[in-house]
Amino acid sequence: MSRRLLVTAAAAMIAAAGTFAVTTSANAADPINYVALGDSYSAASGVSPSAPGAPAQCLRSALNYPTLIARATGANVVDVTCGAAQTSHFTTSQYPGLAPQVDALSADTDVVTMTIGGNDSGIFIRAAATCALAGFFTGGKGSPCKDGNGSSFEDTVRNTTYPDLVKALTAVREKAPNAKVGIIGYPWIVPATGGCFDKIPVATGDIPYMRSLQATLNDAIGRAAAATGVTYVDINQLADGHDVCAAPGVRWIEPPINAQNSIFAHPNALGEREMAAAAMAALNLN
Repeated sequence: MSRRLLVTAAAAMIAAAGTFAVTTSANAADPINYVALGDSYSAASGVSPSAPGAPAQCLRSALNYPTLIARATGANVVDVTCGAAQTSHFTTSQYPGLAPQVDALSADTDVVTMTIGGNDSGIFIRAAATCALAGFFTGGKGSPCKDGNGSSFEDTVRNTTYPDLVKALTAVREKAPNAKVGIIGYPWIVPATGGCFDKIPVATGDIPYMRSLQATLNDAIGRAAAATGVTYVDINQLADGHDVCAAPGVRWIEPPINAQNSIFAHPNALGEREMAAAAMAALNLN
């Protein structure tokens, strides 16, 4: 081969390599297609300001953890989170004109996050209301909620919520087969023991009862995730000490009395930031 041909061939190879490098770099820079599903913990209901253009009934915040993840990663986010959503609303409409949440997914979806399950069978709201009312009438003494309800709440989680979580996560995997999917556990609402009757009127003996219910729910979420090939973002240890009894600036969840956001027993802006960080770490999005 002549010197001229060698030079020409080398130049062609360099040009081709350069084109490949540019193409590869461009592909690497393509933003993540991210879809956010879930309930009020995902929507950050009660945290101001509201997300522009979101359905009013969904109480979606502009500071929810999906928005924070999208900002940190540069992802293109489709956020269909909605306050009061249940697992059934992944595949059925929650409100007239509101599409099932999994309709936002496709084979092109890269990342999916959610927090879901706490509203099924009204578990969170029924337990909180029942235990607060019982505690109010005993002046915070004893364990009236546990005495009156026994294992009924946890039985519902194990027997009803768990299989419904499996169905919901299976639907997500089918609609987004190529995505990293993460489901975040619920941050602790109450401490392991003691309580704070001035912030949440639950009897001292019922604080461990409510904590156990939430542990059972998070366990069901983790087991459903394992059964469906989904990443469970376990924040039990991270959230310890950040419950409603903690001081402002420390707590992730707001109490019903002297709350900093409009919906009690829900994450505040700090809680949403911490949930975002935990999800990004678990899904390797950092």
